[in-house]
Amino acid sequence: MSSTHSNEESPLPSYRVDAPSPFLLLLMATAVAFTAANLYYYQPLLPALRDGLSLSDTLLGLVPFATQVGYAAAILLISPLGDVMPRRKLIALLSCLLVGSLVLQATAVSGLILVLGTFLMGLGANITQQLIPLAASMSSQQQRGRVLGTMMSGLTVGILLSRVLSGSLAEYLGWRAVYWMAASTALVWGLLLWRLLPDESSRAKGMRYPALIVSMVSLFRRHSMLRVSALTGALWFAAFNAIWASLALHLTNAPLDLNLQQAGLFGFAGMAGIVGAKASGRLVVPLGTWRTISLALMVLLVGTLVLWGYQYSLVGLVVGIVLIDLGVFAAQVPNQVRVFAIEPSAQSRLNAVYMLFYYLGAALGSAAGVQLMTAYGWPGVMGLTVALSLGALVLHIAMRRTDPNVAPAAA
Repeated sequence: MSSTHSNEESPLPSYRVDAPSPFLLLLMATAVAFTAANLYYYQPLLPALRDGLSLSDTLLGLVPFATQVGYAAAILLISPLGDVMPRRKLIALLSCLLVGSLVLQATAVSGLILVLGTFLMGLGANITQQLIPLAASMSSQQQRGRVLGTMMSGLTVGILLSRVLSGSLAEYLGWRAVYWMAASTALVWGLLLWRLLPDESSRAKGMRYPALIVSMVSLFRRHSMLRVSALTGALWFAAFNAIWASLALHLTNAPLDLNLQQAGLFGFAGMAGIVGAKASGRLVVPLGTWRTISLALMVLLVGTLVLWGYQYSLVGLVVGIVLIDLGVFAAQVPNQVRVFAIEPSAQSRLNAVYMLFYYLGAALGSAAGVQLMTAYGWPGVMGLTVALSLGALVLHIAMRRTDPNVAPAAA
């Protein structure tokens, strides 16, 4: 069925204004940054985790896989609760889980305990998927692209921060120090969000939890726009995570032979994602979501080709990473804008369906990237990412008719 807007939408919460106040938006974007960072601290640490806990290749691949699977499970089972209970209370509970999981990783004495901790951390990091719909629901349609661009910039900063911090700390203080630092930070931000987030009323009153979960299947079946956004997002984020999950292994192997801190510094190339998120948030109205995503995916595909062709050139690798981060985050913002516009009364569930596919793609991409890196080296990883990026672009172009915002949009 074609995607349509519901004529029976319940009103948005009464606190909705044209956009969140600058202070509140900064608070929420910063919280997204520090929470999302937890999902990526492991990337420069994989060589240290392998040596420190004597991990097999299988267990090493399970570290990124468990992180993303935990995050995907939370999106499916926890994110929908944002439509039926106050997000402020839900975020407080998730903060407790996040702190506990990070302590478990910091004290892990075996690979299995580490993998369990990363899975639980993925569940607790669902805080980001409560804050992003909250910011969207507090914004008017005209301001939503700008607000989501700011939130996604926070997400990009978090990913950048994670790689640089974890690589530097691990080089001088060991990999456990990274998780102790993360646990302390999660505790501070949990307290700040509990104190400063606004109270809100439920958006789907009276709906029981089983019906809430089942309703996501109904949303996916009813809205072709949701299906296209979810599937293309899964493909491009699988490519993104396959690269980043295996990059530290590539950089620390011969002939590059970088140390953990030097590998972590590649995270600075991810600053391009901040530019991409902010720019695409402003281009959504004049260009439309379809054109904005098309341009972003072309940039992503070029970036994967550069990484493949210049695999032993530090300059080439930096250029490729810049293009990949720019493309992925420039595509993410307009993709979420059109998802949130489908049914404003079901934004948490719509976001849950979309992000479930997104992070299942991330989990599979991360695990496949590490396995291909150990078996075939960097060319194996890049063959996968080029195929995934091209697949996302082809699917997006083929499904052009599903996007109601193909032409330049009028607010």
